[in-house]
Formats: sequence, structure tokens, C-alpha cells
Amino acid sequence: MSKVKLNLIAAACENMGIGTNGTLPWRLKKEMAYFTTMTTQVSDPTKVNAVIMGRRTWDCIPDKYRPLDNRINIVMTHNVDSVKENVPEGVIVVPGLDEAISYIEKRPDIEATWVIGGSSIYKAAMTHENCGKIYLTEIQKSFDCDTFFPNIDKQQFHLVDEEKIPSEKQVEGDISYYFRVYKRL
Repeated sequence: MSKVKLNLIAAACENMGIGTNGTLPWRLKKEMAYFTTMTTQVSDPTKVNAVIMGRRTWDCIPDKYRPLDNRINIVMTHNVDSVKENVPEGVIVVPGLDEAISYIEKRPDIEATWVIGGSSIYKAAMTHENCGKIYLTEIQKSFDCDTFFPNIDKQQFHLVDEEKIPSEKQVEGDISYYFRVYKRL
């Protein structure tokens, strides 16, 4: 059986900030569309992708977008029972990353697995043996943030070019950014 590969996806500003007060500090429509495409796109139309997030990330998704469409939503929390009572049917609630991975391994209909935050979930996924790639949108500007993306160990992760990912600078309003892919060695 193939090992579940974890892909991390995030947008971070110059100080590696990824959020403030439970929201994104920026509004980037193209970047959000990229996130949606990356986390929903499958090569096999009979399959679907999974997104793994912490409870706070789940709570930060506006109600009208919860659960995230066309994806298996998996929420990690220490309070499995109380969270289970408050999520819509079909949302999977697990106590940790290994439980999320074993759930995914039992589902032959899941093509790719995306870790979408927050901070501690990214950190756990980056150090997990199943971590494959980090898709990081690097925003060329600083924002005040209270949540940060973990440091990327450049000994373990190398910047790679990926065919489907535009390498040129993206610009929205007064914000420019790059789509980067770091692959675990």
C-alpha cells in the first residue's frame, strides 16, 4: 500500500506570518483560487483530496465555506468528542496526525492529502516521515501576525520547480508574491 504523502500548503509574509486574529491579514483572490485549485484538483476523476487542519483553522473558515467543498475535511483536536458534536456530518475529527493518516490510508478514493494549518499542525506535518512537499506562497511584504509558519529546514527541504506552478512573480493590488515548492530530500 502506498504511503500517504503529506503536502503542506500555506501563504506567509516576509516575517513568516500566516494569520492574525483568526483571519488572513491579506485578501488575495488569485492566491485563494490557487489554494482551492491545488487542494481540489485530482488526476483521477473518481477520487477526491483530503485537507487536514487544526480546530482553530476550522473555526476560522467562514461558515459559508465550511466544510471546504469537494474535499474530505479532517479536523485535528485534543477534544475529539466536543468538536465532533459541532461539525457537519462527513467532517472527520481525529486526535492527531497519525490518526488522520490511518483514516486516509483506509480510503482508496483519496488521491492527495493537503495540510492547511495552523502553525502547530504544519510543524507536526513537516517533521512527520510522510511529509513530501511544502507549497508556500511567499508574500513580498510584512504584515502584523500572531500566527506563523514554522521555519523550513533547508537541509531537509529544497526549492524545486514544478511544471504546473507558475514561477514568475504574481501581483495583486500592491502585493507581490511567488508560488514556491519545497521538496523533502
